[in-house]
Amino acid sequence: MATHKASAMWTGTLKEGKGAMNLPNSECDHPFNACSRFETGEGSNPEEMIGAAHAGCFSMALSHALAEAGHDPKRIDTKAAVELETSGGSPKITSIKLTTEGEVPGMEADEFNKFAENARDNCTVSKALEGVNISVDATLKS
Repeated sequence: MATHKASAMWTGTLKEGKGAMNLPNSECDHPFNACSRFETGEGSNPEEMIGAAHAGCFSMALSHALAEAGHDPKRIDTKAAVELETSGGSPKITSIKLTTEGEVPGMEADEFNKFAENARDNCTVSKALEGVNISVDATLKS
């Protein structure tokens, strides 16, 4: 079993306050505030952290599944778009779109898409986010 840690600190009210998220092996804090989370202000937000974690986990799961099937990937590049919607005064992550591009010698696009869909359904972060609509758009580069 592995235990991984992160932390966050917040000062002030929701609207006027500010905070910082910290990853233990990162060289910097990731500042955030209400504007960076609910609007388009400068700074990070928890949803970006979830997106980064999801993209990383998905890429690793896809790479592993491909290699286990005898298709050694050269590169898997994944981006995550996390949708945060407010309904009834309460924010909720409603969907995550994973967009992945892979370089896998000797593989056909249809087969790559099947592996990507399987990784979407079975990576650890996808399983943790089961209540969220998760889609994947996979492109195989030659």
